Amino acid sequence: MDEMIKGRVIAVNGPIVKAVGLDGIRMYDIAEVGPDRLIGEVIRLLDDATVIQVYEDNTGLRPGDEVVSYCRPLSVLLGPGLIANIYDGIQRPLVGISEACGSYIKKGIKLPPLDEKRLWEFHPLVEAGARVHPGEIIGELQESPLVVHKVLIPPGISGTLTSIIDGAHTIMDEIYTVESDAGIHHGRLAEYWPVRKPRPNRLRKKPHIPLITGQRVIDFFFPIARGGTAAIPGGFGTGKTMTQHALAKWCNADIIVYIGCGERGNEMTDVLTDFPKLIDERNGRPLIERTVMIANTSNMPVPAREVSIYTGVTIAEYYRDMGYSVAVMADSTSRWAEALRELASRLGDMPAEEGFPPYLATRLAEFYERAGFVETLSGQDGDITIIGAVSPPGGDFSEPVTQHTSRFVRCFWALDKGLADARHYPSISWIDSYTEYLPDIENWWKNLDSQWLAVRNEAMSILLEDNRLQQVVKLVGSDALPPVQQFVLFVAEMIKNAFLQQNAFDPIDKFCSPEKQIKLLKVILELHHRGVDLLKAGVTVREIAALDVVSQMVRLKSEVPNQDLDQMGAYSNRLAHGLDSLMSGYPEGHADARCDAGALDPTKLAGGTA
Repeated sequence: MDEMIKGRVIAVNGPIVKAVGLDGIRMYDIAEVGPDRLIGEVIRLLDDATVIQVYEDNTGLRPGDEVVSYCRPLSVLLGPGLIANIYDGIQRPLVGISEACGSYIKKGIKLPPLDEKRLWEFHPLVEAGARVHPGEIIGELQESPLVVHKVLIPPGISGTLTSIIDGAHTIMDEIYTVESDAGIHHGRLAEYWPVRKPRPNRLRKKPHIPLITGQRVIDFFFPIARGGTAAIPGGFGTGKTMTQHALAKWCNADIIVYIGCGERGNEMTDVLTDFPKLIDERNGRPLIERTVMIANTSNMPVPAREVSIYTGVTIAEYYRDMGYSVAVMADSTSRWAEALRELASRLGDMPAEEGFPPYLATRLAEFYERAGFVETLSGQDGDITIIGAVSPPGGDFSEPVTQHTSRFVRCFWALDKGLADARHYPSISWIDSYTEYLPDIENWWKNLDSQWLAVRNEAMSILLEDNRLQQVVKLVGSDALPPVQQFVLFVAEMIKNAFLQQNAFDPIDKFCSPEKQIKLLKVILELHHRGVDLLKAGVTVREIAALDVVSQMVRLKSEVPNQDLDQMGAYSNRLAHGLDSLMSGYPEGHADARCDAGALDPTKLAGGTA
């Protein structure tokens, strides 16, 4: 047992408590405050006092109340049983709390983060007498049907493995011992780790594998690499949470850590109710069997928002060290930043832009820099991808949180209010979004299709040209444009409706494989190439759009399964035949191409909604 020190409260300012008498306490140590032993963390050391940030409701706390500390840093318990569990910001299991307290968290309640009575069937991978090193995998057990939990030698421990016991054990049992110059380490299935201290790795590598999300606008146009960072900024109602839910459901990461940081409770409820029912198409198992959730909703104490993202990313690092690919969804970092702002004001810190503390950028950097593609201490590859939602007030991307976040991420998926209002989801703007991972993952895509980058760039050029032409259309109307430019508008609408727009409730369209994505876009570009030739021969845009095979294009995304892409080849043949039939009706070289007024109404030509 660590040495216990005691002090007393001398001042209370909301969640900020000042205490004296805690001689020997260190920064980020846990302190238990008041008669209810509320959990707090030391955030500032003064000459004669200690400033503590309390992570629970401290109503009724007053000067003179006792403060106790065992001089241990705020840590999370890492071991089997994390998967399919939901915690608050300081790793208290919410399911256990609801059974003990009902709908509301009782002040000062303390429950073990992991089930201390459950037996796990442990299988050693090394024998006693072997030399072991930090991070080495010495055994494994089946944590869930989707996750094999690998037991690691904790960082900082090395020496001779003097004993190791197989069979059924709880997380409290001693299962191995390591003898070193520093003494004997008694190892269990679960170990504590400080949340603010990144877990070490052997080498950081350059990300080169894309995180496949099944969302076409992301995977094809603005991809992110495994081990990368991305931000999803957008105003109220633009679909930040819905987009993160889709990524959590269908991305190809092995483990999902979903952090609900200051968002509404019903959004976390959706995750809790949906994930046990949803089946992962890759393995036929419920998605909850590879998911850990951290819930610190808007009605929970504000200070716990600040620590919840550290709790989540520490759990992610633990599974990364086992060699897994982990995706962290933080929703939303703006609410976390607002907690920083409130606490900074109570501490009397000098405010910076819009009242945020001057260290906002530093804290954001500390969070996003814990992502990465690494060689773990055990020699395996593992990665953490961090995707953070940002909620700028009024959709203003110039506000501090969005601006600072854009400095530390390499992928920016800007949500557009106009697209959301038009029911175009995902409402990711192809004009305002960007990615810096194209060179990193180009080889992966080229192994799938050597034309990937050319196809992607050509489609983006059409969308950018469409954006430019739309400004002209607003002034003079589409019928004043030359036929080729009118056709560009038509093809752009087809890309938007037949490719970029995606239905999360459609059993086929909810997830689109990379193979289907590139075949689908190639078909649209085939229409573009052949259509330009037809226009030169005298065919009108209305005649091209009137073809049944062209109107069918917008339905391919929801009619062609990922497992039956031969249908795409058959459709391509029908499209070529239909376009050839138009060409046969015009003499070669005839150039009197005319377009009727209104020929580019996307709701009439593309067969879908704009």
